[in-house]
Amino acid sequence: MKHRIGEKRGCIVVSLEGDIDLEGSPAARQILLDAVQRRQPVYVDLSGVSYIDSSGIASLVEALQRARQGGTGFALTSVSDAARRVLELARLDRVFTIHASLDDALSEAD
Repeated sequence: MKHRIGEKRGCIVVSLEGDIDLEGSPAARQILLDAVQRRQPVYVDLSGVSYIDSSGIASLVEALQRARQGGTGFALTSVSDAARRVLELARLDRVFTIHASLDDALSEAD
């Protein structure tokens, strides 16, 4: 798994790429929790995710819960087909705020 962290218009953008599985999910979890701790809205770009398993989904859910506890925004953007299928199977597409693109997410944040 690869990742990039950036900032755009006062929001943190975490881009995850590759497989978020049992091997990569501990790193993804830490990256997401660190981002949420910064107390800025967090957008997670999943366009480069080729595979995500239950451990990766658990990392996303934990970060969402921490964001809500801290009163911080947390949303997914540009979700790849592979990640979308897993989110839909788990019915988490109804739990997460999902934006078609980062630009869409940022325009709603303004």
